[in-house]
Amino acid sequence: MKKIFITAGLLVSMLFRTTAQSTTTETDAYEKRKLKIDEINFVSSYYEQDGDRSAVTGGIGTELLTDYANSFDLKLSKYDRKNRQHNFTLDFNIDYYTSASSDNIDPRTVSGASRKDIHIYPSVSWSMKNAKTRITQGLTYSYSTEWDYKSHGFTASWAKASKDNNRELSVKASAFIDRWSIILPIEFRTGTTSSRGPQETKPRNSYNVSLSLSQVINERLQLMAVAEPQYQEGLLSTPYHRVFFSDNTKIVEKLPGSRFKLPIGLRASYFFGDNAILRAFYRYYADNWGMTAHTINLEGTYKITPFISISPYYRLNSQTAVDYFQPYQLSNSASAYYTSDYDISGMNTNFYGSGVRFAPVNGVLGIKSLSSFELRYGHYTRTTGMVANIVTMHLKMK
Repeated sequence: MKKIFITAGLLVSMLFRTTAQSTTTETDAYEKRKLKIDEINFVSSYYEQDGDRSAVTGGIGTELLTDYANSFDLKLSKYDRKNRQHNFTLDFNIDYYTSASSDNIDPRTVSGASRKDIHIYPSVSWSMKNAKTRITQGLTYSYSTEWDYKSHGFTASWAKASKDNNRELSVKASAFIDRWSIILPIEFRTGTTSSRGPQETKPRNSYNVSLSLSQVINERLQLMAVAEPQYQEGLLSTPYHRVFFSDNTKIVEKLPGSRFKLPIGLRASYFFGDNAILRAFYRYYADNWGMTAHTINLEGTYKITPFISISPYYRLNSQTAVDYFQPYQLSNSASAYYTSDYDISGMNTNFYGSGVRFAPVNGVLGIKSLSSFELRYGHYTRTTGMVANIVTMHLKMK
């Protein structure tokens, strides 16, 4: 944690200098069309989990994992000669994690207490809002790389608001083109290639569509309905997940090469005057692997003072197992597909915590450009026995 806050401090000091240098007085129409910085966000978090249902060792064994995540995004905007607003977002994310279960892919290569790796995932996005037509359209490109996969993501979005701006229809379509390395547990390899050496790769692609309709009911209540059908194809099983059969034999996980998912949700925001907001979300999920799930999320925000607010939250998820899941040594070797991954087993999860946000009118610590500081804590539990905690810090500069 100390390293995270030291890093945050260094970045903030650099951002203040950048913001100060970019602030100018724009007096004519031409100057107002120049690209300007609207907002800078820095988020840093520490996550840890533990349990004894690792899929790497067939549904038993350690799930110990830690993750240090840092995210930095820069939001810019400008108006063109037709008075259309263009927004640009540059986002850079990097995670450093350790996973004890990953060591069990090949225990002979262990060099420390757990497997270590870095996950890097930047993105760049553009959107254009036309005030006359009330249409907003945008494009996003994202990239992600880790030790066993690489991904390219492409997203296009379109939205149109009603004349009174109380209703908006939006459509978003995404494609994620992945290459997934075939890294087998040590006992299933035929050569001498190490777990991090050159491997055969297979595609694992995802195609998503998001349809949403938002409506302002009155001055206190807003609603939004969302449907997000998704289709995946390619290598959807994880090559280094073991499965132990009831006849004492074992093999690697095997799952179908396609999956269709259909989440449908409803969001509501209710304003209790100027000091309190309650946000609620319900989602129903079903897929063609046999899983169904219900998710309820509640988050409230209450202003203790005009500049300090707290945000307690709670999320409950209940899901059934996919048709192919069986615990350790209960799978049938005659089955076409099999897995002991508890992420897709039947379970209930609870995630709860709170955040506190400071947004003084003169800036945090009297620094005008530092508009807000937020600190959040969350605790997560599963009925499978896994427990996790996360602490997040968010700095916003405007």
